[in-house]
Amino acid sequence: MPRPSVCSGGRRPHLGALACANRPPPAAHAGSLFGGRDASMRVKTLFLALVSTQALHSAEEYRFRLYEIFPPAQFVSGLISQNLERGFVIANVALLAFGLACYLGPVRHEWDMAVPLAWLWVAIELVNGVGHPAWSLMQGHYTPGTITAVPLLVLAVALARQLLGSKRTRTPV
Repeated sequence: MPRPSVCSGGRRPHLGALACANRPPPAAHAGSLFGGRDASMRVKTLFLALVSTQALHSAEEYRFRLYEIFPPAQFVSGLISQNLERGFVIANVALLAFGLACYLGPVRHEWDMAVPLAWLWVAIELVNGVGHPAWSLMQGHYTPGTITAVPLLVLAVALARQLLGSKRTRTPV
């Protein structure tokens, strides 16, 4: 059996060169699903920063026991375990593992699914970035997750802007 070859700058493995016949050579893609090399590096860096900041956000929520006072966190934690603390930890570890897997696979290697996954993370973190401060304002005091919600919002907006910019400059595949 022939060894898998790669076309489109390493993003689509396949078993035959015929599938690449209608695609321009990798150099025509400026080396990136996300636009040029600089744009690609920015998307990857912002994505990793977003997932890393989510880790800090999860730690803040855990430290101040979000799972005891926020009904959506109680619901999700309760789906996983009767022990809300354990359920919260499992849910957040799973979320962070998913984020790291997204980065190490699709985003870092620029697979086609990287763009929708990046948009999924933008959506998640926009909800966090807006929801926590809004909840604190409604409560009239600090609520768990509010401190790290601000950098999540900033990073989510920056990643969204980068994704929108790369959409305008990307060479079609």
